[in-house]
Amino acid sequence: MQLLADRQRDFAAAILDPSLAVPPHLVGPDGEPSPKRFAVYRNNVVVGLTEALRANFPVACRIVGEEFFQEMARAYISSYPPHSPILLDYGISFAGFIADFKPAASLPYLPDVARIERAWTEAYHAHEAEPIDAEVLASIPSDQTANICFAVHPSLRIVRSQFPALTIWRMNVDDGVPAPLDLDSAGEDALVLRPTANVEVRSMPFGGAEFLNALVSGRTLAAATNLAIHESAEFDLTTNIAALINAGVFVGYSITEQARESYKA
Repeated sequence: MQLLADRQRDFAAAILDPSLAVPPHLVGPDGEPSPKRFAVYRNNVVVGLTEALRANFPVACRIVGEEFFQEMARAYISSYPPHSPILLDYGISFAGFIADFKPAASLPYLPDVARIERAWTEAYHAHEAEPIDAEVLASIPSDQTANICFAVHPSLRIVRSQFPALTIWRMNVDDGVPAPLDLDSAGEDALVLRPTANVEVRSMPFGGAEFLNALVSGRTLAAATNLAIHESAEFDLTTNIAALINAGVFVGYSITEQARESYKA
């Protein structure tokens, strides 16, 4: 006789793979095997998961169309069944799956667009925090600013792309209007944040993502600035700090006696 864990595993596998037979010992009210009943249940599960993906990735669905998205979602569901009863968590690996999904190879920017969508969902449901304002930082003595370490908002997400993925996302979200676009143009970095009630998606300047990632990792302002300048000679510290404060990225700070990280070019 099968152990309960084995029965559950066989049941879950058959739900997601229509080529598999109805699990043994699974019967209907009459005590007989009921493949039709099981098929209805199987279809409801797949439809529910597909709808969850469509709700979390509406831009990706709009770009590829309903029929293509359904096939892509079906393939994803077969390979990546839910690991949590919370549908909000479903699709966390969808962008990576799209990158390896051969039928979508002609849309190389699509995984990054999906990453922006996933970042939006995560930011929307993140914990709240009160951003600090410019006056708080202005009170720090100038000889200590180099050693500032920042605490960032829990909703902060950064999505980097070698394609104009943010522009594509904007053209296809809500009432956006798609337009011709040069995919060989410069890549884009997106900052996703929910400082108050609404999720905001902003474009980051050259070097800005490297700078903010360094701050997120706990590096000092001086070390993060050096990394950003190394990536882009166009990086401007004053402009970037002002933009990040204005966006509500920082929720706190500390000052170290010595820089945690030293950068060597």
